[in-house]
Amino acid sequence: FKQALELGATALILVHNHPSGTLKPSEADKQITNKLKIAAQSLDIKVLDHLIITEKAYFSFADEAIL
Repeated sequence: FKQALELGATALILVHNHPSGTLKPSEADKQITNKLKIAAQSLDIKVLDHLIITEKAYFSFADEAIL
């Protein structure tokens, strides 16, 4: 968030990888997404999406309507 604030960002897309190749978000993935979304809101920054990427595909929290 520090860099986002320094750059004057109004929105973010969160991204992390799952080297295992599993696209399904874990409960921890869901919890951290929610925590980061709440923190971003308090800074007037919108979280547009959270992507989980693997070598062959990706999972979008926004596309799955769980953001």
